Amino acid sequence: MKISVLYHSESGNTEKVAGIIKKGLEKVDGVEAGTFTIENPDLDYIAASKAVLFGSPIYTGDMSWQMKSFLDKNKKVKLSGKLAAVFATENYLGGGADSALLTLIGHLLVKGMVVYSGGAAEGKPYTHFGAVCIKDGDQEQQQRAEIFGERIAKKAVELFA
Repeated sequence: MKISVLYHSESGNTEKVAGIIKKGLEKVDGVEAGTFTIENPDLDYIAASKAVLFGSPIYTGDMSWQMKSFLDKNKKVKLSGKLAAVFATENYLGGGADSALLTLIGHLLVKGMVVYSGGAAEGKPYTHFGAVCIKDGDQEQQQRAEIFGERIAKKAVELFA
């Protein structure tokens, strides 16, 4: 089963976290994960994916304008019915991640995606809206991001395999 991680990264932090999440996704048998920037997505791979994770740096409590533009303008890939999850990087604790993730989730719901975070149901570490790392994350945040990826992959397999 294919799963895509689609992200925007300016400094490289979000790109690094996307790679960590990919490692978690690929811990689940039968999952093949691809990571793509919004500037150069593999639209065929994304179309074939059962789940798509979206990652963005946080700017003034919101996703990047580049991610919003991608979501607003890209009509080539139909996302409806796919599992969605979100993650973010921010420069400091309290940088607006919750607000930004909820805005991103709103866009994905409008596109007809089924949004999943793992929530508290999977136990610690809890992920309320999506994985968040300060810059590229300390060891604990990176571990949570990898676990987040694994949980999303398990849910995708549960729903679509």
